[in-house]
Amino acid sequence: MKLTKIIFYDCFDLYKIFKELNNFFKFELESVNNEKNLKIITEGTDNFLIISNNLISNYQNQLIIDIKPIKIQELIEKIDIEILKNNYSQKSNIKVGKYSLNLNSREISLEKKTLKLTEQEIKMILYLIESKNPVTINELQSKIWNYASTLETHTVETHIHRLRKKILDLFDDQSFILSTKNGYLIN
Repeated sequence: MKLTKIIFYDCFDLYKIFKELNNFFKFELESVNNEKNLKIITEGTDNFLIISNNLISNYQNQLIIDIKPIKIQELIEKIDIEILKNNYSQKSNIKVGKYSLNLNSREISLEKKTLKLTEQEIKMILYLIESKNPVTINELQSKIWNYASTLETHTVETHIHRLRKKILDLFDDQSFILSTKNGYLIN
């Protein structure tokens, strides 16, 4: 489970209840009552869920408890749902160098620019970033397109060329996919 911390924002009584039940959870529990402390606790991570009475601007991963009283079982179910959403979202967003790759929307983005990718381009990028060494044309042909390595085709080169052109046109990046004597790689 990716989520590591549940933060109770201005909900100290609820925090105390969960602290007593902490043996049933695998999370770190925090209680804060101001945005300055909240910022310190959440800085540099997405592995948290904020539970509060009101929406806090500039934060995702929030569960608003606006119905009182609430049964503890209902609250735990809501927390479980938020954790599942958070984990799903984290698994669908992958860092590729300076870029962010969203598997759900099939988009790669940098700053405010976003580029739509094909399913094959996504598969190719994922395969290249998972490989620590340069990947040959025959390996890509076999693993991405399920072609026999003896088949004579320029499918890989054509797809690499098109993807490089799309990246170059939008992001002005000539070195997204590098060619070496041993194959292709992504830094």
